[in-house]
Amino acid sequence: MPRGKVEEAHRINQRITGLREVRVVGENVEPGIYTIEQARRMAQEQNLDLVEISPKADPPVCRIIDYSKFKYEQKKKQREMKAKTTKVVMKEIRFGPNTDEHDFEFKLKHARQFLAEGAKVKAYVHFVGRTIVFKERGELLLLKFAQALEEVAKVEQLPKLEGKRMFLFLGPKAKK
Repeated sequence: MPRGKVEEAHRINQRITGLREVRVVGENVEPGIYTIEQARRMAQEQNLDLVEISPKADPPVCRIIDYSKFKYEQKKKQREMKAKTTKVVMKEIRFGPNTDEHDFEFKLKHARQFLAEGAKVKAYVHFVGRTIVFKERGELLLLKFAQALEEVAKVEQLPKLEGKRMFLFLGPKAKK
């Protein structure tokens, strides 16, 4: 894009071309369908801009408004929406196929804490060397883990073997 030229998100004033009629809305304006010339004149009389809001409507909708103020409010809305979005945190918990009861309970406690904070949990059993022959043990361990957390978590993906790891994905249950 050449320097100095900024592509506007909306067509304004003289840039609105190829139209005969537009629906005009705005403050201090009688809403209705006007010719493009009438609409431009109405905007000019109020020292405001004619901004094409909805080009795909039939007829296209234009608003008589101060364009710089309009852009400012659009950016403000986008910033507010961005602030409201939450980032999903994924916590990992690793097991071995021969994890004993104490370690299992310890990792279960951590998983409960992660889920309470709103994070998702990726639990996996890592099979090292010949321990791959204990696939069933790994699957049972992950299913037991999911069952122990069923009151605070929902299973997003059941145990699935990928290479030397068997994964289970859990997400926090929606609060009632």
